Amino acid sequence: QVQLVESGGGLVQAGGSLRLSCAASGSIFSINAMGWYRQAPGKQRELVATITSGKSTIYADSVKGRFTISRDNAKNTLYLQMNSLKPEDTAVYYCNAYIVVGVVDAYWGQGTQVTVSS
Repeated sequence: QVQLVESGGGLVQAGGSLRLSCAASGSIFSINAMGWYRQAPGKQRELVATITSGKSTIYADSVKGRFTISRDNAKNTLYLQMNSLKPEDTAVYYCNAYIVVGVVDAYWGQGTQVTVSS
């Protein structure tokens, strides 16, 4: 059974920084693309950033230049460094990964709350 467990969320003032982590565990053969998504109250879940197994990245326009996605393939762990945080970054952040366990399937973490105060 595969699990994705996020950590690192919390309360921070505007302009501050947080680093999110997402650790994948279980009977994993390999991990393809991974990504971070977020969902604010009353809004749809949206893409924040993605990273391929070869470490190519894509960012939402709203976070470009402020957030950095990275991964440690040896540790099956995904990171999101968030700098210059704004109140509009407040949301539940979810980790997503396409994991090969026999076949490729999409997995989600349970989410971690990020709250940015003004």
